[in-house]
Amino acid sequence: MSDVESETAILDALETITVDTTPNMVITPSAQEYLKDLLAKQNTPGIGVRIFVENAGTPRAECCMAYSTPGEEDFNDAKIDYADFSAYLDNPSIPYLKDAVIDYNKDRFGGQLTFKAPNSKIPRIGADASIEERIGYVLQAEINPGLAAHGGNVSLVELFDDPADGLTAVLQFGGGCQGCSAVDMTLKQGVETSLKEHIPELGRVIDKTDHTKREGAYFK
Repeated sequence: MSDVESETAILDALETITVDTTPNMVITPSAQEYLKDLLAKQNTPGIGVRIFVENAGTPRAECCMAYSTPGEEDFNDAKIDYADFSAYLDNPSIPYLKDAVIDYNKDRFGGQLTFKAPNSKIPRIGADASIEERIGYVLQAEINPGLAAHGGNVSLVELFDDPADGLTAVLQFGGGCQGCSAVDMTLKQGVETSLKEHIPELGRVIDKTDHTKREGAYFK
């Protein structure tokens, strides 16, 4: 594949993850019924719910819901009207709420409202994203989910142009990957291969982690 074809393939892939501002979230009928009863107890005509994601696009992402009283609406939010109330989606959170489902499951203790948002932790970038942003996306969306199985993670520390090796990404491992005896294999066969596959401009990937600290390492 030529350099032009490689760049075109990357841009085509990035187009598929361009930020989408079309609301795509479901509140199930059972959750709607639960929220209707909950809102009725507030004795505030027209009250609804506001849904947003804190720390969106990071491993610390958390989906949240709050009351939305009349007159306090953010007019940038997306409004979804249900039979008995309205839901307001925080505009910057919309891409991270793609395919999200709010459900309510009854059990012997009463019931539980659940919020599943599979895209809340995935960073969103466009076709004009910088190389740093593209590296961050690959790390968060493809590599860290696999490392999480071992309690590990990896992040970009620095990107520089080396006279001998070209564009060089400096990474740092954490969690179960810090001090792990298999980290060299993880770096060379996993992380570096995947990054170069997605970002052909990248010449080298190096690790700056202090692996003498072996507490919590997955393999010692």
